[in-house]
Amino acid sequence: MTLSAVNTIWVLLGAALVFFMQAGFSMCEAGFTRAKNTGNILMKNLMDFCIGTPCFWLFGFGIMFGLGNGLIGWLDPGIAKDYSQILPAGVPLWAYAIFQTVFCATSATIVSGAMAERTKFSAYCIYSACISLFIYPISGHWIWGGGWLSQLGFHDFAGSTAVHMVGGVCALIGAAMLGPRIGKYDADGKPKAILGHNLTFAALGVFILWFCWFGFNGASTVAMDSDEAVTSAGLIFFNTNLAAAVACCVTLIFTWIRYGKPDVSMTYNAALAGLVGITAGCDAVSPLGAAIMGAVFGIVVVLSVEFFDKVVKIDDPVGAISVHGVCGALGTILTGLFATGVSTEKGLFYGGGFHFLGVQCLGVVSVIAYVAVIITVVFVLIKKTIGLRVAPEEEIAGLDVSEHGLLTAYAGFAMMPDTAAEDAPVVVSGEVPVAEAIPVKKVPAFDEGTSPKFTKVEIICKETRFEALKNALMGIGITGMTVSHVMGCGVQKGKTEYYRGVEVKAELLPKVQVDVVISKVPVRSVIETAKKVLYTGHIGDGKIFVYDVENVVKVRTGEEGYDALQDVE
Repeated sequence: MTLSAVNTIWVLLGAALVFFMQAGFSMCEAGFTRAKNTGNILMKNLMDFCIGTPCFWLFGFGIMFGLGNGLIGWLDPGIAKDYSQILPAGVPLWAYAIFQTVFCATSATIVSGAMAERTKFSAYCIYSACISLFIYPISGHWIWGGGWLSQLGFHDFAGSTAVHMVGGVCALIGAAMLGPRIGKYDADGKPKAILGHNLTFAALGVFILWFCWFGFNGASTVAMDSDEAVTSAGLIFFNTNLAAAVACCVTLIFTWIRYGKPDVSMTYNAALAGLVGITAGCDAVSPLGAAIMGAVFGIVVVLSVEFFDKVVKIDDPVGAISVHGVCGALGTILTGLFATGVSTEKGLFYGGGFHFLGVQCLGVVSVIAYVAVIITVVFVLIKKTIGLRVAPEEEIAGLDVSEHGLLTAYAGFAMMPDTAAEDAPVVVSGEVPVAEAIPVKKVPAFDEGTSPKFTKVEIICKETRFEALKNALMGIGITGMTVSHVMGCGVQKGKTEYYRGVEVKAELLPKVQVDVVISKVPVRSVIETAKKVLYTGHIGDGKIFVYDVENVVKVRTGEEGYDALQDVE
């Protein structure tokens, strides 16, 4: 075989981009789950790739691409046999092997998100290995390795079924067998929203995945040395982007109508749903077909997330089942409707009849059946031996500490216990001298009978009004204040919002608490100033509380009473 530098570079570039999808999945899953499980999520996304790589090298590649028969390839530890029959033109074996390895790892990592926050790390490592060893390779052989589905004309260009739906089905079975997270459903079975802790992470993950998808789909041409390949790659890139963008727009509008406001996390899920769904037919449909398919995915992903969350009560923290399982299957089937006949048979809407559509449906159903049976056996064996789910107390504490001994993934933003004895703070006594640069004056003891009155005014207000309030208080002579971010509610008990289609009863809303202690400035002036600044006439303007204060002590100088509230001249 004559090697092609252009084709080889194209395949290796695609492999690098698909590998980088692991970072995208890590960010997405970490962002859509709680902070106490972040380290566990990141560890799992690292290890499914690291475990999957040797597993696929030892057995998976041979099972998937060996000649074998229509059902399975051959056992070839270490990829030592001849694979010239399946190698793309001009691409060497090891370039193609790494390209397929990163696809295998993608299928395994999908499962992590749906089973997040309650799965034993040891169990995860075992079932991740099983996916890479024989679950993904066998169904992949049917589709891409010359197996019976490819012989029938089944078309899955870059893996809507072979990669994403396989991962989605494993995720569905795993999440169902695990059961929901503690606190996900109330006594009546009504779902409660468990908000992800970092939407910035999730957004970054989606953009990384979107970027890498151009390699996932585009490089699946495995060639760039002909006019036909170049033209096909351009169409693939365009369709991939268009389907994701349209899906986002449709989900934004759909959730806006459905929930009263556009749902952020659901719209980001829609981008992935569009990317997953178009992957099967990105080379076979027109841009119009890609746009219509994207619109369908944008609606279906919302309804699917709600269905699994509210109807069948399968807890999927990141929506992996809906995005990868449902939209992967749907995208493969829709290819049977929208294929223009350029690289496949014509779809039903282009005069191709029902044959091609029937083959697409048969392929989807067959892969679902195979994967569901095998992964169920794997999960049952794990559950009966080492166990699949962590103990309730470990889940409540968080998998970071219970599974990895990691106190927090955000050490710079958390109160950490001080365990180093030599670093313990020095106990300060009254004998410690004051710094020489600070003049200290003796003041008379506080006299309860002659001291002026001190009053504490506590103002609870909206965060948006704080700057105006601060400036107004300073304008009437308030020179010191204490400001805290607090959570609270009035008699209205907050306002119901929606997160991923589930009601969030925001009984405690973020507020700002401003505390001032005054003696010289009239209390009524502070109250009237605050009322004037904060008033809008709507619920949530805030409250003002007034307290008597017995004494005030300035620690640095020892001044008490009225003098302790005055600035140094």
